[in-house]
Amino acid sequence: MADFFASTAKGLENLCLEELQSLGAENCRQRVAGVSFECDWPTVYKIALWTRFASRIMLRLVETEIRDARALYRAAHEINWQRYFTTAESFAVTFNGTNDFISNSQFGALTIKDAIVDHFTRFHDERPNVERQDPDVRIVARLANNFLAISLDIVGQPLHRRGYRTEQGEAPLRENLAAAVVARSKWTEEYMVDPMCGSGTLLIEAALAAYDIAPGLNRPFALTKLKNYDEQAWSDVKDEAQQRAQSGKANASQKLIGYDSDKRMVAIAKANIERAGLSEFISVHTHDAADIAPAPKAKGLILSNPPYGERLGELTKLVGLFLSLGAGIKQHYAGWRVALFSGSPELLDYLRMRADKQYKFFNGALECTLKLYQVGEGEQSQQRLYAEDFVNRLKKNQKKLGKWLKREELGCYRLYDADLPEYNVAVDVYQDHWVVQEYRAPKSIDANKARRRMMDLLTGIVQSGLVDNDKLIIKQRQQQKGKQQYQRNANERERMVVSEYGAQFYVNLTDYLDTGLFLDHRNMRHYIQQNAKGKAVLNLFAYTGSASVHAAIGGAEKVTTVDMSNTYLNWAKDNFRLNKLSVVKHDFVRADCLAWLGKATQTFDLIFLDPPTFSNSKKMEDAFDVQRDHVDLIAQAVARLNNDGQLIFSNNKRQFKMEQAAIDEMGCKVENISKQSLSPDFERNKHIHNCWLITKN
Repeated sequence: MADFFASTAKGLENLCLEELQSLGAENCRQRVAGVSFECDWPTVYKIALWTRFASRIMLRLVETEIRDARALYRAAHEINWQRYFTTAESFAVTFNGTNDFISNSQFGALTIKDAIVDHFTRFHDERPNVERQDPDVRIVARLANNFLAISLDIVGQPLHRRGYRTEQGEAPLRENLAAAVVARSKWTEEYMVDPMCGSGTLLIEAALAAYDIAPGLNRPFALTKLKNYDEQAWSDVKDEAQQRAQSGKANASQKLIGYDSDKRMVAIAKANIERAGLSEFISVHTHDAADIAPAPKAKGLILSNPPYGERLGELTKLVGLFLSLGAGIKQHYAGWRVALFSGSPELLDYLRMRADKQYKFFNGALECTLKLYQVGEGEQSQQRLYAEDFVNRLKKNQKKLGKWLKREELGCYRLYDADLPEYNVAVDVYQDHWVVQEYRAPKSIDANKARRRMMDLLTGIVQSGLVDNDKLIIKQRQQQKGKQQYQRNANERERMVVSEYGAQFYVNLTDYLDTGLFLDHRNMRHYIQQNAKGKAVLNLFAYTGSASVHAAIGGAEKVTTVDMSNTYLNWAKDNFRLNKLSVVKHDFVRADCLAWLGKATQTFDLIFLDPPTFSNSKKMEDAFDVQRDHVDLIAQAVARLNNDGQLIFSNNKRQFKMEQAAIDEMGCKVENISKQSLSPDFERNKHIHNCWLITKN
């Protein structure tokens, strides 16, 4: 009998323990991310070949307390290494953990390496070679506080590498985790369908388990390089596994079908399935899960690891997919069971199905959930229209705005802005994309109730067919504080082009809360275009330079664009290039607008000033509050105006109050043009911004 440890992913410990017991292990004890056990060598050969859940199997050589680096060296040096390998085999040491006297894992690995080399040199006058990349023997050491464990890895490459998957998708599911998902799903039906199969891992692991095929049958093992390797015992274990695999395939009655919308992934899945020797049992086809393929005649299990996305931009694109998938399952798969594994369990809520059971797993550091469902026989006939009054309002607004949009040739507009109190969202249309912005519900509103309403309205949008699923973007809009104002929500860098009044702009619907174009300022941008000819124009707090573009298109002599963000200034330059406008003729200045105004000497005929409500950016000399500081800001801007020059001052603080008397003292004419500044799509929200036209006499 020998002492072993099987490591596994967090959440798989119990499955691994039960499996080890069934394979003949004794004295099994569940640990964090693993199971300790005892058995003889023929049994551990069988375990290595048959385990579906373990990541590595290690022979535990020493477990001891150490107080200094010398003790670490002695503990490694005293192990009888020649019992396990000779100087003909190469080795490598993996060391994990630090403490007060071993502060570097590389130092720990080097100390053990030196101890092993010295051991062989002392007893054999020879030393084995160290090979980091592909050693014959791998030694694993772990240090926790002062407790040291040194083990011998008897399997080599991690056990999840079965040998059939040489290609994979962008977010692969490890094979042993896939096997655990299969086990928890308890597939016994005639059919299994994976509507989003990716590289086919779930299908293959399900087939291996169903047909009694050892997962390690087609991969190498480091145990064959060890000195105590029993070739006959290993041969017997493999022969038995081969016979069981042949019998399992011959008596196979369960069938597996996979689909994926990506032809490339379908090709990869087919290649992996062929390498696993399962081509006659698993069929894979190109098909979009949003329009799920009809079910086979017999009952079965839908088992899948749908995409879940780690970034907001990815998540929002998937909501429509899950809404459609849930509706399709109810329509075509009555009586089936469903098992879905996801790293974003909130997405599973959009299936509109109630889970019977769920399990927690970890995919690396990411906590994931497997949910099990039963599709009712009559569930497909219970479909109803969700948020019907909300959808009807969308259609009504579309019809009302239609003639105006066509006449003005506008490609983006606000379709809905909390028109109905129970649906507290804004809906903006950008060409053929929709952005649904959820306003944060007041604390008095039950969070679960608000979430259900949000799900209802999203379901209603998808059911209505007003927008394609993959062109529906969802965001949560709430008051932004400090650094949150400009933080990136995603990392997709996807841009599309929209147009208004002869100008074109790049917008990004996913990376930030705002898209790069403030739709409510459309009228003022158009005013700037119509009144910029031959003038010097200044755009402060310029964001992506949309007002600057309109000024240049309108024939401005020179446009100065000022913003403290390089990202937005580069975006502004891209917008100029998109409209075939020179970025050399006009100025783009990276600066704190307040500090820049205080030092500027040039004057302008037209200034657009749209400051934030509040800012405490590190790039600014002081924090800015528009209510407190607007008089000083306007005074500095007016100082840069030529006689008869115009200043357009705007902000979106809801309760903003203009200090009219202070502006009058500047010798300027002040006109509140908030009403005129709003186009028809913002007439329902008259407080979206405040706007004044200030003329220097």
